[in-house]
Amino acid sequence: MDGAEILLESLKQEGCDTLFGISGGAILPIYDALGKQSDIWSILTRHEQGAGHMAEGYARATGRVGLCIGTSGPGATNLVTAITDAFMDSTPTVFLSGQVASPNIGKDAFQECDIFGITMPIVKHSYMVKNTQDIPRIVKEAFHIARTGRPGPVLIDIPKDMGEREFQGAFEYPESVTLRGYQPDAPAADEQIRAAAKLIAEAKQPILYVGNGVNSVDAADELLAFAEKINCPVTTTLLGRGAFPGGHALALDMLGMHGTAYANWAMHESDLIIAIGVRFDDRVTGNPKQWAPNAKVIHVDIDPAELGKIRFAQVPIWGDAKSVLNQFLEVVPAKTHHEWNARLDKWKADAPLTYEKEGKLKPQFVLQELQKATQGEAIMTTDVGQHQMFAAQYYNPKHTRSFITSGGLGTMGYGYPAALGAKVGCLQGHRPDTDVWCVTGDGSFQMNLQELATGVLYDIPVKIAVLNNSSLGMVRQWQKLFYSKRWSGIDLAKCPDFAKVAEAYSATGVTITHEDEVADAIREAQKNPGTVLLNFLTDAEADVYPMIPGGKSVHEMVVDGSGNKIPVGGWGKTHGGNGNVADIKEALETATSGDYAGEWNDDLKAGQLKI
Repeated sequence: MDGAEILLESLKQEGCDTLFGISGGAILPIYDALGKQSDIWSILTRHEQGAGHMAEGYARATGRVGLCIGTSGPGATNLVTAITDAFMDSTPTVFLSGQVASPNIGKDAFQECDIFGITMPIVKHSYMVKNTQDIPRIVKEAFHIARTGRPGPVLIDIPKDMGEREFQGAFEYPESVTLRGYQPDAPAADEQIRAAAKLIAEAKQPILYVGNGVNSVDAADELLAFAEKINCPVTTTLLGRGAFPGGHALALDMLGMHGTAYANWAMHESDLIIAIGVRFDDRVTGNPKQWAPNAKVIHVDIDPAELGKIRFAQVPIWGDAKSVLNQFLEVVPAKTHHEWNARLDKWKADAPLTYEKEGKLKPQFVLQELQKATQGEAIMTTDVGQHQMFAAQYYNPKHTRSFITSGGLGTMGYGYPAALGAKVGCLQGHRPDTDVWCVTGDGSFQMNLQELATGVLYDIPVKIAVLNNSSLGMVRQWQKLFYSKRWSGIDLAKCPDFAKVAEAYSATGVTITHEDEVADAIREAQKNPGTVLLNFLTDAEADVYPMIPGGKSVHEMVVDGSGNKIPVGGWGKTHGGNGNVADIKEALETATSGDYAGEWNDDLKAGQLKI
């Protein structure tokens, strides 16, 4: 057996069933070996970045390590965006990169680049194969590192001659891994669990703030049981969607810049934040100095570097979400918070997600119809932009690993390749009957639309909903709000006809322009066994609200396109502070009486409420 065959045998030992990538000169030995076996499904993509995102989608949907390959030089550098994305979102992946033959390294050989050095800041670990005999050990270690602790990408750089060289002796795959300095399993200390239990027992207005760390260890059942046991409301990050069932009485949905008003108010008013698998990123906290000023914090994370990085935690707990939640369930007594939850229910009723329904087809309406048609049972992937936020707001996944998007890096072009990877994971037996939808924008989709060829060629039946507003919508919204409508670099009016593009790739394409066409189009797409692209021509003026401007606090939350704001603790009406005497009178009367008088008076005294 040569090095390439040993590599594939090692991958089989890890249970790999799919490899995404593009062949090339430096990895010809590996592709030659792939052609002689049938255990690993080799999917030929149309771009290495697409291949990387497919590996990510596969990993996020299945919980297994995603596998991707690219050749040396430009093949390897095309993987960099996907590697960075996997690093930012803690996605377990292994990236194989080809390299020029060992004697040519460092001599500027054809298609040589130092991908090992380039990717050092964006991987958990990197390997360069220097001896064919090392391949089984390297593969074993790479998969172990990728999937354990805080998951992430690992790079294996393989010089061409390492794939061609004969392997000496009998093949033996290591049964275990011992890496000095890497001990990712960290059972939470009993005293920390007891300290957390004490804070939970004392809290009167607690909130569970949960993120991708819950999804990545499949701890949704434990989270649900714990939230119900202590009668605690739950809000999720963007990547935490699916960790808690949408529509549940305790669900506050997503928080942060474009989160629900009631989730952000609840966070601001809470006296205890139970943060599980989150990193307090800037899209959630805005101005961290003004964020949840009266709350104590219990912070659970598998990565000790995250504990206290942004927000001081009275009780930091190093451990994975599943094990810590199970410990909480054992030691934390049941509680009720009737008054707190009643208050939150009123906020939900006072400030639901809403949008202007007149005029052109609204993207929010499309997402609502997708929710009705799928009942939250489908896996949804998204690209990045306004459509991503609309999807997070209006699609409530019923299951974990069912909302897959690019969070930390915010990668346009992620959505459709990730959907292909997710669907491949389903087809390989993990959730075979699950439908996969990609919600994308006309800007994002063009970043990797060439992967339509991959979807059609391999019969990977993903349904695509393009929310086409002929612009880079999120950039347009920021220019509208913060740059005096000085439009620059956003016009995509010359976009191709996406329905015809789909047909050119032998997929089904349909263009939808009116509300009364939406439900039927989605229903027909669901019936179609192949790739379907629905091109929804949506209103370019539809913006994402609520919105907390970057770096601001909940006091600056804008609830609609007119600039109206609801101060913390809202009273069910919006006032823009435009000087209208009747509005000012009503606002003053409301501010000094009723359920929220104390809060309003505090805000007035603090100078945070200006009328």
